[in-house]
Amino acid sequence: MSGTVWWKSGTVYQIYPRSFQDSDGNGVGDLRGITQRLDYLAWLGVDAIWISPFYTSPMADFGYDVSDYCGVDPLFGTLHDFDELIAEAHRRKLRVILDFVPNHSSIAHPWFAESRASRNSPRRDWYIWRDPAPDGGPPNNWLSNFGGPAWTCDAATGQYYYHAFLPEQPDLNWRNPDVRAAMHDVLRFWLKRGVDGFRVDVIWHLIKDEGFRDNPLNPAFVPDLPEINRFEQIYSCDRPEVFDIIAGMRAVLREHGERVLIGEIYLPIERLVAYYGDDLTGADLPFNFQLLSTAWEAESVAALVEEYEAALPVGGWPNWVLGNHDRPRITDRVGEAQARIAAMLLLTLRGTPTLYYGDEIGLANVVIPPDRVQDPWELNEPGHGRDPERTPMQWDDTLHAGFSTVEPWLPLSTDAARRNIDEMRDDSGSILTLHRRLLHLRRDHAALSVGGYRTVSSAAELREGLFVYERFEGDVTVRIVLNFGDCERRLMLPAGTTWAVLLSSRSGRSGASEAGELNIAPNEGVILMPHIEI
Repeated sequence: MSGTVWWKSGTVYQIYPRSFQDSDGNGVGDLRGITQRLDYLAWLGVDAIWISPFYTSPMADFGYDVSDYCGVDPLFGTLHDFDELIAEAHRRKLRVILDFVPNHSSIAHPWFAESRASRNSPRRDWYIWRDPAPDGGPPNNWLSNFGGPAWTCDAATGQYYYHAFLPEQPDLNWRNPDVRAAMHDVLRFWLKRGVDGFRVDVIWHLIKDEGFRDNPLNPAFVPDLPEINRFEQIYSCDRPEVFDIIAGMRAVLREHGERVLIGEIYLPIERLVAYYGDDLTGADLPFNFQLLSTAWEAESVAALVEEYEAALPVGGWPNWVLGNHDRPRITDRVGEAQARIAAMLLLTLRGTPTLYYGDEIGLANVVIPPDRVQDPWELNEPGHGRDPERTPMQWDDTLHAGFSTVEPWLPLSTDAARRNIDEMRDDSGSILTLHRRLLHLRRDHAALSVGGYRTVSSAAELREGLFVYERFEGDVTVRIVLNFGDCERRLMLPAGTTWAVLLSSRSGRSGASEAGELNIAPNEGVILMPHIEI
């Protein structure tokens, strides 16, 4: 794999900094806390860490409202703490990817203060301002992703400003070349400090329709969906001009050698893959979130993999995500038994996997009492909050689970005394041990990290809940068998070959030899390699 770029062969681990490790006893995680836990990440076997925002911010949306793109919020530490984190991560051969939030700033950013000061302000056009509609209301029907109108009227100047999210997060005007230049300088600031790439927040939102046309009604809308789904977002995002913006970012990254550009994109596959562009215009990894919403059954997952693989452009490298800070935990979605199958799927499919902190210990969504709700989306649209999947990492069975010396900003799981790193790391049957073995298998076998992919399940096997596929590189083939069901199944193996069990999600089976017929336990996954020619 010496000729493979690191972001293709490696695994990314997302850290939500508020919830990873508190080093200063205020109940909130910070940069020094991440540094303290780097040895764990190296032990686990990930290759890169992606850190959600820690920039200076009023925290209206927990750091996704940035008031200084080149500063560290005191809640998380200092620039010196960040430099130490980079140095210590690189010393352990861990890459560092930052969250870049270019679509919108904080309302407290000096740019916006100057922009709203006057219609004649030199920075007026750095944000999106429009006159009211003839009735005095918002300029069009665009909605905020967090509920309510996407336009807020500024009484002092008599115009509305656009915000795809909270009113405290005004959208920047990326049609303005001065905005592009300023944001490119932000990228350079962090690249010079040694970062290895960026995950670009809501990259498909960066350009809006030049005529600000109304979005059409969504005929598939149902009342229990978030309000944003009432309209089809065809004019407020995913515009063709966005690829020129991405090309500009790619050019900045190329100034600094091999760096990765990841784009957050919640779009159907046919639109998602357009964001690969080419070597000059696209993202290296347009985030593939399809597993977050696909029915958890063998037939549906196999069909998704085939559809995605077929849609990838020539040279496009796949990627897979099972969890993040915006979606319910995988254990919550599929159950504790199937969370092991999910881990095996994520870490054996072709492409770069992103693992969300806490998923490796099977952490589920945590119930948040009403008086402890933090998420502004939950406060605006009850039932859609993201606090349950953002709770603190659980390190040991001490008070506050080793995350902090005081009550954390969000509650821990009720089973924290047993669901923690210390309790699980020496347990050969734990889901943590399974994740570590999978990660190290990827490193040991090029077939699993950079090899090709093919489905070998029959239609009948898929109907029975068995998803079987192979990864291959050179003359090495690895076969993965995943039982999505709660019934034992039998699988016929190719005749004439004995297979070694590289890994099973069940304790005690790894290292065994199998031939002819393979019995798969309920909720079991098995990784096989041809062993002995008979």
